[in-house]
Amino acid sequence: MVFYLTKEYHMSVTQATTTIFLWNAATNFTPLLGALISDSYLGRFLTIGIGSTFSLLGTILMWLTAMIPFLRPLQCNQMTQEICENPTTLQMAILVISMGLVSIGAGGIRPCSLAFGADQLVKRSDSKNKGLLESYFGWYYACTAIAVLLSMTVVVYIQERYGWKVGYAVPAILMFLSVFLFFVASPLYFKQKERTNLLTGFAQVLVAAYKNRKVPFPPKDAYNKYYHKKNSESSVPTENLRFLNKACIITNPEQDLASDGSEPNSWSLCTVERVEELKVIIRVIPIWSTGIMISINVSQGSLQVFQAISMDRHLTPNFEIPAGTFAMFLIISVIAWIVLYDRVIIPLASKIKGEPVRLDVKLRMGIGIFFSCMAMVVAGIVENIRRRKAIMEGHLNNPQAVVQMSALWLIPQFCFHGLAEAFNSIAQSEFFYSEFPKSLSSIAGALSGLGSSVANLLATVILSVVNQSTSKGGKDGWVPDNINKGRYDKYYGLLAIMSFLNLLYFVFCCWAYGPSKDQSSNFGDDDQEEEE
Repeated sequence: MVFYLTKEYHMSVTQATTTIFLWNAATNFTPLLGALISDSYLGRFLTIGIGSTFSLLGTILMWLTAMIPFLRPLQCNQMTQEICENPTTLQMAILVISMGLVSIGAGGIRPCSLAFGADQLVKRSDSKNKGLLESYFGWYYACTAIAVLLSMTVVVYIQERYGWKVGYAVPAILMFLSVFLFFVASPLYFKQKERTNLLTGFAQVLVAAYKNRKVPFPPKDAYNKYYHKKNSESSVPTENLRFLNKACIITNPEQDLASDGSEPNSWSLCTVERVEELKVIIRVIPIWSTGIMISINVSQGSLQVFQAISMDRHLTPNFEIPAGTFAMFLIISVIAWIVLYDRVIIPLASKIKGEPVRLDVKLRMGIGIFFSCMAMVVAGIVENIRRRKAIMEGHLNNPQAVVQMSALWLIPQFCFHGLAEAFNSIAQSEFFYSEFPKSLSSIAGALSGLGSSVANLLATVILSVVNQSTSKGGKDGWVPDNINKGRYDKYYGLLAIMSFLNLLYFVFCCWAYGPSKDQSSNFGDDDQEEEE
């Protein structure tokens, strides 16, 4: 996309990068809306179906921008002094609409597909399913990574070899097959039917807690003082975020409850279950926020493309790696680690110990943050070496020149990014899905995407602030169009420092959160074994 926007729409590097940041932000924010719509109204199956249809329309419209010359500015040579024509309002509108349709489609697919697949497999109340869930989440991401790998290699190769018309036709055709097969397989799926209006329910908890703020707390063992569903496992609210418990306190049974035991006014009295749903969302927000920095680091891929262009990408005298496919090493690292972890490390460790072995989700998240920090450290070192070589070879004023340095030196930083994603993203999804009640499964699936959305917005802000603050007084700044005059290495160093601070913040958040459900159940199992 960065090549498409710069070559076909005549955008500058900064404009194209910012446009992609904003598009990614929208694509990762809409899943939160999709999750709320899914869990409150439509259900996961229908939400996925509608989202897939919007994605199909978006890819078709994007393909049309390549097919119809009128929908793009006239061609020009950006290397000469020729003034390139800017896109018209209509051309930009068509481009933005196509991106918007893809973002809306992602809002329906991303939050629901992971939870919808998990719904087909297990009952979360069964402790034996922990290993199955972990394996499912890992292989879900592996399949997604394989698809991305194919897009970064096969599709990019088609685009470079046969042009944008054929290149954009491929995802449009594949998206059509995806929508068709999804609806054909409809009778095979288990579809969750229980749905409630989540936003209204959470608002009711806050209002009821405020109304009852002066009501004293009943004794801990006073089960009949809290309003809960019949045959519910949660008859008493937890002690964390205790002020919200007042939303479910029954002050006067004759006034608060109807003759059938239901509450006549949900804005004055809520169920324990609804209170706990709001609590779990509030509690995971700090840990969720620690994954934002990883997404900020990964989103620097557009800048790394320009690094690759300026380096020797030849594997053989007649073959060179396309600059846009270097991110495939990130995906390869994700796939390789998932396979190695699920099929080699865990089985071997379990065999040695004589019982099932699993790395705690919080530990895996922390390892991912560490690898993300290392990725930016390595990126800064490699760019510093590349820039010095470019200056030594006399290419300071020629950003199109190829430095006598192999682009394979970029691979380690992509591998670190891949390990960060493999550890942190998968563990976060498993953590959210395990901590949240089943009624919030789509919300759990949307949180990772929401983090990426926030990350893309913050990445845009960070890039803009850094560029403006370092280009004062007529200076080129750290991230100009001329990569050899810029200081990408210092920019990466700044991100590395922010990543290290994020690691310290993560440790604090884990301490403040306390044991997760997974850890609590493990403690319970250990106690039971000791009693036996």
